[in-house]
Amino acid sequence: MQVFLSQLTLGLVNGSFYAMLSLGLAVIFGLLGIVNFAHGALYMLGAYVAWIGMDKLGINYWAALLVAPIVIGALGVAIERLFLRHLYKIDPIYGLLLTFGLALIAEGILRYSFGVSGQSYDKPELLAGSTDLGFMVLPNYRAWVVVASLTICLGTWFLIERTSLGATLRAGTENPALVQAFGINVPLMVTLTYAGGAALAAIAGVLAAPIIQVTPLMGSSLIIVVFAVVVIGGMGSILGSIITGLALGLVEGLTKVFYPEASSIVVFVIMAIVLMVRPAGLFGKEA
Repeated sequence: MQVFLSQLTLGLVNGSFYAMLSLGLAVIFGLLGIVNFAHGALYMLGAYVAWIGMDKLGINYWAALLVAPIVIGALGVAIERLFLRHLYKIDPIYGLLLTFGLALIAEGILRYSFGVSGQSYDKPELLAGSTDLGFMVLPNYRAWVVVASLTICLGTWFLIERTSLGATLRAGTENPALVQAFGINVPLMVTLTYAGGAALAAIAGVLAAPIIQVTPLMGSSLIIVVFAVVVIGGMGSILGSIITGLALGLVEGLTKVFYPEASSIVVFVIMAIVLMVRPAGLFGKEA
């Protein structure tokens, strides 16, 4: 039972990362229709902004949580204005290929600059230590990751689904000509939407930096699983991405208890089953 509860708790931590990353993907696809394969690279760049800020500029963890999304969000603005806005009216495969190429470029530049060996990032002193839960000793930082991820995910969902700003964003992507007739700058709104998705990836990168090694490969090793999470939840479904990310993290943790050999593929097995039963995903809308 102790092993079971321990893996369940660790699965919740992993599920928090899945939810954060799949949330950014769902926002970009749901509002812009872009399959953003550069999302893993943006996650990795967010972690590197935090590490470079600490190593070179003395920027602490709490400041990095603000600086990294601003820097990567600005990069998202450049990507959308220079590249993606030319692809909205053509086949989505071109957007996927472009963002995949951008991800390879970012990974290659950082591999050349810093090598492939991982860089460590210190936990903030405020979150050092651990808490004895009875069945396991939970590091305080991992508990913080779960709380921070859930807060950001639910806040983003509320902003897009339950506020007038979110309604304007959805209307601007569904009928841009009509919304622009009311005096709203739709191109700027689209740019800021992509920047917001990039900023979410950057926050996830900063949250992950003290737990895993910061390497150029950290995004590419995770993005395939995150895409599977988004497909299972339903492409473009923000709430579906959050719930599915958390649930699959728990399932992955439990699989490590009962059948460890299958823990690395259980997400993809579930994706295959869901696609056969409900191709639009668990929370997606049928075309």
